[in-house]
Amino acid sequence: MIEQARGYGHLCWAYDDPAEFTTRAEDFLRAGLAAGERVWYVVPDSPVPVRDRWRELDLFADALPAGAAEVLTLDATYSGPAVVDPAGQVAAYQSAIQAALDAGYRGLRVAADCTDLVRTPAQRETFARYEQRINRMMYGAAFHGMCGYHRPSLGDRAIAELACLHPEHNVADLLFRLYAPTTHQGHAVLAGELDPANHDLFREALERTELRPVDGELTLDARGLRFLDHRTLVHLSEYARQWEARLVLRGSPAGTARLVALLDLPGLCVEVAR
Repeated sequence: MIEQARGYGHLCWAYDDPAEFTTRAEDFLRAGLAAGERVWYVVPDSPVPVRDRWRELDLFADALPAGAAEVLTLDATYSGPAVVDPAGQVAAYQSAIQAALDAGYRGLRVAADCTDLVRTPAQRETFARYEQRINRMMYGAAFHGMCGYHRPSLGDRAIAELACLHPEHNVADLLFRLYAPTTHQGHAVLAGELDPANHDLFREALERTELRPVDGELTLDARGLRFLDHRTLVHLSEYARQWEARLVLRGSPAGTARLVALLDLPGLCVEVAR
């Protein structure tokens, strides 16, 4: 089941069978064509001709010659198998979005199998930060993205590192999401459940979200948060202290406020959901 985040267009799809991802990507891009968007299907580099990589390419026979649909390689879209430059890649997509709008389309929609871009820890570290920058860039932009990751190649831990940073994903046993929903550098959304089983993953995700104080404050929209334990609260307090800021959990359950008061955690403030 996909964890949904209403109003966002950034989906992580972990897959075991490449044919499964192809089918999901086709559905995703078909919806973009129906909405009047330009669509890109980005596939791993291969000696096989790019257009032959799309299993049912004839479904897009009219869109391809017209320029409404393109099939591209990772090397043509990103910086190849090397570590991606987050700022440069965001700028490249911004230019592509503008080109689609200038051509009369309602936006750009991209489905990309990103497995080859995240095989090493160094690649994943940088790509995870790029994913959050894309989340911010998407705010107010005519852009939708679907990131595919091959589970057998990467492993469950690597998949979790990436999926938790997306507003939407299909990883059933991943309990939380942390993602940047706007261009506001001090604001992120925290949803789901946090317990001892995912403390390390959460700490990594928080660093990669690159939250920075605005007017001395960091804000986590916690309206979708079902549970968090005291260790998570301690870590959030430490993160706020690191940046000499106040961290606000906005929309948290009443029990969270009571726990923060009991622990007397400096720099942490809870605004209870009403």
